[in-house]
Amino acid sequence: MSIARRAAAYAALSAALAIFTIALIAALPGVRAWAAPQGGISPREYEPEAETTVEAGGEEGTEETAVRQAMLVRGRAVAPLNAPLAVRKVIASANKIRTRPYVWGGGHGRWWDRGYDCSGSVGFALHGGGLLETPMTSGSMETLGKPGPGRWITIYANASHVYAVIAGLRWDTAGDVRGTGPRWHKSLAAAAGGRFIVRHPEGL
Repeated sequence: MSIARRAAAYAALSAALAIFTIALIAALPGVRAWAAPQGGISPREYEPEAETTVEAGGEEGTEETAVRQAMLVRGRAVAPLNAPLAVRKVIASANKIRTRPYVWGGGHGRWWDRGYDCSGSVGFALHGGGLLETPMTSGSMETLGKPGPGRWITIYANASHVYAVIAGLRWDTAGDVRGTGPRWHKSLAAAAGGRFIVRHPEGL
């Protein structure tokens, strides 16, 4: 076969392949959207999924990060990655005293103490997050912060006991089977009797 005939055959084969490729592409789903004229709206135009946000009871349109639960690893709480800085500091502060014994009045005369009572434990954790300047009794914590549950931190207080739920874990001196003292608990149920006033730090 001469060079001219080979070239002609190659050109014919290339043209046939090009026509076949165009026909195949035209038959694929979504080609109309791909080939839609500029400025037009294709019936297959991509529509992004709506984003899910949690609205705080504040300004309209304010988007908040969804609250995630802290993990409990060998008695130590691990803060969620999306927790606010203050919450992470509260959790880190509580972890520092999570093995101390229960001592009535502990944590009131000074922040660092050999043991802690209920309000001393909650106060120490809040102080570590910059949310409390001076120690408070359980009864005085009935007026701490704002009324109602918080998104990240909720305080349950009455005249004789106080505990907190922080990022989905209970921080409490009551309810530990191995003895009393400041400990993390997966159960959110109150381990002490009575009715509690529910409060939360502002913004959390």
